[in-house]
Amino acid sequence: MTASQAMVIRPYAPADEAAVVALWERCGLTRPWNDPRKDIARKLRRDSDLFLVGWENGFVVATAMGGYEGHRGWVNYLAVDPRRRRGGRGRALMAALEERLLARGCPKINLQIRAANDSAVAFYRRLGYAPDDVVCMGKRLERDEP
Repeated sequence: MTASQAMVIRPYAPADEAAVVALWERCGLTRPWNDPRKDIARKLRRDSDLFLVGWENGFVVATAMGGYEGHRGWVNYLAVDPRRRRGGRGRALMAALEERLLARGCPKINLQIRAANDSAVAFYRRLGYAPDDVVCMGKRLERDEP
């Protein structure tokens, strides 16, 4: 049995919050301007079933947060515990999320990767993702900083 086969993929549950935030912190995904608890609360208001956790031996070891607004699917907060990487967990979570998005009629998935995160770029390339010829822009509508 591979590691990804031992991992159970299920929707996020409110009791997972502390473990999920701790995982995101271990993975270096949190930023001062993005309160992870507020991100979770926002996600739970829309498509909460697309917020997946990988559960293994009583612990949250991976997450993927998906969304679909009718035109494109999105992936955020893909995280695998650093001690459990390279075992197929990230690939399994992405496959589960892609399956759910496809079932909703989603024709394409977009995601954003921090430019310096070479290992994430390589991971997504192995899954068939490729850079799009676009300019990514953003604007904060709500401030999370204290």
